[in-house]
Amino acid sequence: MNLTRDSVELLAPAGTFETFKAAIDAGADAVYLGGKHFNMRVHKNDFNLDDDELKAAVTYAHERGVKLDITLNNLISVEEIPPLEKYLYFLNEIQPDAVIVQDLAVVHLIKKLGLKLPIHASVMMNINSISAVEFLKNLGITRVVVGRELSFSEVKYLREKTGIETEYFIHGDMCVAESGQCIHSGVTFGQSGNRGRCLKPCRWAYKFIDGTTGEILDDTSYKLALNDMCLLRNIPELIQSGIYSFKIEGRMRPPEFVSRIVSTYRRAIDSYIVDPTGYSLDENIWQDFFEKRVRDLTTLCSFQKPTKKDIGLSGKREPRFFSEGVVEPSFDDTKTAEIFKAETAIKKSAVKPELTVRVSSLDAAKAAISGGANTIYVGGEVFKPLKPFTVDELKSAVELAKNSNVKIILNTPRVTRDNYLNELAELLRKKINFDGVLVSNLGSLNLVKNNSNLPLYADHSFNIFNHVATEFLQSLGVKRATASLEMSFAQVKSVVENSPLPTEIIIHGSTESMITEHNLIKFYYPNFNEFATPKILNKHFALVDSAGEVHSIRVDQFNYNHIYFGKDLCLLPYVEKFIGAAALRIEAQDYSPEIVAQVTKIYRAAIDGKDFSADFEELKKITPRKFGSGVYHFKESKNSI
Repeated sequence: MNLTRDSVELLAPAGTFETFKAAIDAGADAVYLGGKHFNMRVHKNDFNLDDDELKAAVTYAHERGVKLDITLNNLISVEEIPPLEKYLYFLNEIQPDAVIVQDLAVVHLIKKLGLKLPIHASVMMNINSISAVEFLKNLGITRVVVGRELSFSEVKYLREKTGIETEYFIHGDMCVAESGQCIHSGVTFGQSGNRGRCLKPCRWAYKFIDGTTGEILDDTSYKLALNDMCLLRNIPELIQSGIYSFKIEGRMRPPEFVSRIVSTYRRAIDSYIVDPTGYSLDENIWQDFFEKRVRDLTTLCSFQKPTKKDIGLSGKREPRFFSEGVVEPSFDDTKTAEIFKAETAIKKSAVKPELTVRVSSLDAAKAAISGGANTIYVGGEVFKPLKPFTVDELKSAVELAKNSNVKIILNTPRVTRDNYLNELAELLRKKINFDGVLVSNLGSLNLVKNNSNLPLYADHSFNIFNHVATEFLQSLGVKRATASLEMSFAQVKSVVENSPLPTEIIIHGSTESMITEHNLIKFYYPNFNEFATPKILNKHFALVDSAGEVHSIRVDQFNYNHIYFGKDLCLLPYVEKFIGAAALRIEAQDYSPEIVAQVTKIYRAAIDGKDFSADFEELKKITPRKFGSGVYHFKESKNSI
């Protein structure tokens, strides 16, 4: 590596024009900021730049040799598509150096409208595999903001294998959940983190309990509240990693804060570039920097898996709590019932929807078939103590389904690193006669597309919020998309009725609020030892929030922790409103075969217009959690306009 000032980019945040100028004065090579709409920081009206300011900012930056990236990185709902198109034309006129994008609809529209806007893939796209990066490169995307979950070595490997330019968060507030895969705020408050309105349930106080007995194993503390990322003491490793753009988080911070952070990193980076062998961080500078920290500091995943020490357990340095725990609404609460009463049914398909069920075992697949399911999803994540599906079990499921005139679709995990995708490629070479593959992200989609002729189905982890995104998926050969779990009924209805692609809706089951690779059991189970007591991971544990909601924790075979909502989604009283969808799904991964059979039987009866009341009363007695209405408690997921 021939080090020069151009070898790396220091990328600064800005939420106001004043902060934007302060970041440039402090030495930023590039600045990222957002307009008044369509970005991930829309909590305050006095932040973000209006159109005139955006135009002026592009000119101001370019006159000083600084790049300007504009964030267009939230999910877009159907009613926002027309103003989005207008905004894209405006951005094409002022020509920023790039737009940072999460929603596939934005990528699709930029191409469809023939706009010349360089596109960077947002961290919210959850890009962490070679397959996903190669797919994005083929779309013309020039840079990937890699997942905060990746280490330096993983990012270096990704870059070397693909040649993609990478951007990496080096400082600031970090999410404990996998990027783009936390829906806790969106479902609980109708304010989605994927739409720029996160109310940060990860920074609530929680108790850690035995999920079976209810015994408190670790009392109240801020168990998911990550410390702030800080790589100031690791400048040599950062530069040698091959990462190009060093990204500072903080678009809601004041000018003096951004200026201090940027100037400190600027001096350290320049010092290393001038004299790598003689470089050392000035400890006086570090001491001042450390004393002015907001939260305590962590290097997060850059070098190793995080530990309990990376969590701000006391909450003493938390600058602001955006929300507190609330009781999740019941499936039949008055507000939900009133919303559904006022809405007309979805009008799309002239035939009954398929009843689909996602399961975690061969016995559960048999139970779903006996209950009347049309399609079964098998494979993917399986939660301990259950074991992953073997090849023989998958073959048995396919044969069983064939004899019952039921489809079997292979499931894939929501988080797919290269190790899993290698396993998936091996499985596809077995030529098992699946009826399709439920792909979870661009990585698994690209791999299946290139290694088989199996039909593709897109899971809810694609965060589909509008019909333009489904149009894009259809162009890739996807046969059916799944609606986001963060959309209200009116928004779901709008997507289904406008989509060129058949749409599936999750109507019942255990749904995760977030997925994290932080090992919560290792963190909080007393005296846990991964060598001496590995069987502890087979037990069930939970987090309890301040409102008393019990959030079950499930650990999959890849050791990701899945944190559930306190209540299972149940839309049984409102099934007739959803009949126009292509498919209705039961998420039954956390259900025993007995429960799978019962819940499938009930929804089969409901779809067929038969009485299910007696069976439903029995179901409520045997399920692991109470039933709730999820995001359907709200008339809309609040947008950014």
